[in-house]
Amino acid sequence: MTTEISPSLKTLLKRLKLSGMLATLPDRVAYTRKTKLPELDFLELVLQDEVDRRDHKSLETRLSRAGFEEEQTLEAFNWDAPVTFDRDCVRDLFSLGFLDRHEDVILLGPVGVGKTFLASALGHAACRAGHNVLFLRADRMFHWFHQSRADLSTEKILRRLLAPDLLILDDFGLRRLSPEQSSDLYEVILERHRRGSTIVTSNRVIEEWIPLFDDPILAQSALDRLAHNAYQVVIEGESYRRQQRPGASQTPASEKPKTKNRRRTRAR
Repeated sequence: MTTEISPSLKTLLKRLKLSGMLATLPDRVAYTRKTKLPELDFLELVLQDEVDRRDHKSLETRLSRAGFEEEQTLEAFNWDAPVTFDRDCVRDLFSLGFLDRHEDVILLGPVGVGKTFLASALGHAACRAGHNVLFLRADRMFHWFHQSRADLSTEKILRRLLAPDLLILDDFGLRRLSPEQSSDLYEVILERHRRGSTIVTSNRVIEEWIPLFDDPILAQSALDRLAHNAYQVVIEGESYRRQQRPGASQTPASEKPKTKNRRRTRAR
């Protein structure tokens, strides 16, 4: 028997901002009649539907606002890829305790070894845990700041970069920074230090970052805050993209390099 929802009930649900229940309510009523579910259990069931719907919508909103270029998750990570890194450290990072402690993560390695994938997957996990995340290529962040000087919106951009629980800066260090870029990055690192977490991916080792700055003193001050509060994960191996090209042969498991255990660096 089809359940008709009265106009008065629809009005009440809308006034209470519960109109999302309308999509599943007839099915839940039918299920309740069939199973003779107690009234309070029925109420709990429809309210749980609404909670699940709101949680799903909230997650979709966080993922959309995060700006990920692709949806990448830990479940989709290829642990058999011919790359080496501290896997225990990475698995520990996915517990997301570093977010609660406002610690940072630096992922280092050559092009194509999965730095961006792991950074995005950490960001996706953070979104699922209810955190606000912002994913940006480093050059795009500098472009934001450059444009903001034309319309006097620099403070607005800085607030946008400070607001997320997790800021992911991808592909840092591709080129030398201008004086303005050096100052902008310093401000972001300074203001986020101990207030939120930052993930940085780079093809360069940290020792090569200082010459990228216009001012070495500014560089030392920024990197002292970032690197000494960060888990540093070095990824070595072949590029994923080389393995994915048309006609590329897969590396036999017996020929894949063994994982090297790397101690995570996090000075206090």
